[in-house]
Amino acid sequence: MRRARPGAVPRGTGGSAHARRAAGEERALTSVEAGDDFDDEQQREVVSRSDARAEGRALSKLWHITLSVSGAEAPLPEVRRGLEQLAHDHPFLLTSRYANDHAEIRYWEEARDLHDAAAVALRLWGEHRSSAKLPPWKIVGLEVIDRETYHQRIAEGYGPPPAAPVGVHPF
Repeated sequence: MRRARPGAVPRGTGGSAHARRAAGEERALTSVEAGDDFDDEQQREVVSRSDARAEGRALSKLWHITLSVSGAEAPLPEVRRGLEQLAHDHPFLLTSRYANDHAEIRYWEEARDLHDAAAVALRLWGEHRSSAKLPPWKIVGLEVIDRETYHQRIAEGYGPPPAAPVGVHPF
């Protein structure tokens, strides 16, 4: 994966992003370009794939994630505020829809394979629950599809509607 923020520590190291920043220090978010093994453009894809295979590296792909969570009712303003904070903390989110007892989060994830993308998606809610003050809901659904499948579904008119408008919206 090629995501990072200034001052970020790899996941699972036990460090807290809030503990590393000085009191009152504003958190700057930056974009990070995909690595050379990212299969974005067809011409670059051919070169990257052959280089990666020759070196024995796995290629990164984009995966469309739909994460559904549900639980006991929570006040709508608190649910919205938590999802907005999650979108701020995890700037790769496309859209979130919510009600007082469930929510759906859609975003793109870069990963080598479906297993890696699903593992990251399954950790998203729990890792951000306290920092974003999200409701104590459980994950009740997960869909992970590759970019080609997502676009094929949209073209055939039977996939999830495109994630527009971007942001946090009620159902």
